[in-house]
Order: sequence, then C-alpha cells, then structure tokens
Amino acid sequence: MGFIAWIFVGLIAGFIASKIVNRTGEGFVRDILLGVIGAIVGGFIFQSLGHSGVNGFNIYSIFVAVIGAIIVLVLYHAVAGQRAHV
Repeated sequence: MGFIAWIFVGLIAGFIASKIVNRTGEGFVRDILLGVIGAIVGGFIFQSLGHSGVNGFNIYSIFVAVIGAIIVLVLYHAVAGQRAHV
C-alpha cells in the first residue's frame, strides 16, 4: 500500500476512532498519526487471528485500522491520563 493511501486510511481511522473514544478529535496531525499506528496495530492483530490486515484503500482496511486506532487511543489516554495526575 502506498504512503498516500496510509495517510488517508490513517486520517479516516484516526478521526473515526477519536470520535468513538472521546467524542472530540485529537487534532488533525495526531488523528493521522494515531490512525496510521492503529492501522499497523489492527493489521497485526487481525493477521494474528488468521484474517487479512490492512491491504489497500477499502472499507475492510478502514475497519481494521479503526479497531487498531481505538486500541491505540485507549492506551494513549491511559498513559497520558496517568501522567496528568502524577
């Protein structure tokens, strides 16, 4: 998958995941970064379970990336939330 496709999948996945997790966006750049990381995490998880991971710019890949981005966002908020309280 091309670099530009990863950016678009990351943007879409990061935006959707941030709306699901905390109802507000994390910001344009952070949504993209968390979405791309989420796509990698989601692809790894789905491949570990015997399914295909992110394989192009399609609905299935966006679904996989959103699942991964939700996991990344929950972990991000858990770590960032602990730092704010310390």
